[in-house]
Amino acid sequence: MSETNYLDGNAAAGALSELFAVDLTAAIAQCNGCGRTAVFAESRVYVDAPGMVARCSGCESVLLRVVTTPNDTFLDLRGLTYLRVPNS
Repeated sequence: MSETNYLDGNAAAGALSELFAVDLTAAIAQCNGCGRTAVFAESRVYVDAPGMVARCSGCESVLLRVVTTPNDTFLDLRGLTYLRVPNS
C-alpha cells in the first residue's frame, strides 16, 4: 500500500453515520490481524474504489469494508475483533 493514498479513519464518518446513530470514529477498535487496539479514527481509510476500505495503521490488515449499491449497503467487519462504542 502506498503511504499517500489513504485518509485517516475520520474519512469514514459520513458513510458510517448513514448506518449507525453514533459516531464510530471515536469507537475503540481491535485489529483481528495484529491485535492492535486504537481509536477507529487512527485507521487508514481508502476511498479510491467502488467502496471504502479501512485498514489497520499498525499492520495494514483490512478492518472493515463498506460498499453501497443502489439497493443495499454491505458492511464487512470481519477484520475487527471488536468495536467498542463509548456510551454518551
